[in-house]
Amino acid sequence: MKWTDVQDIAILLYETYPDVDPLTLRFTDLHRRVTQLPGFDDDPKRSNEKILEAIQMCWLDEKE
Repeated sequence: MKWTDVQDIAILLYETYPDVDPLTLRFTDLHRRVTQLPGFDDDPKRSNEKILEAIQMCWLDEKE
């Protein structure tokens, strides 16, 4: 899984952390959680605020 797999990452985050409100996470915490997901194998340095925000919004959509 790569940073560009925003939807897949969001689904896995929701499945892994169903009780977490993604809007309460700082981007540093979100970054850590993404890089710790099973199957994530992209360079941690390739993320940016835009990617993290997209993941956060997709995760929120999954939660709702």
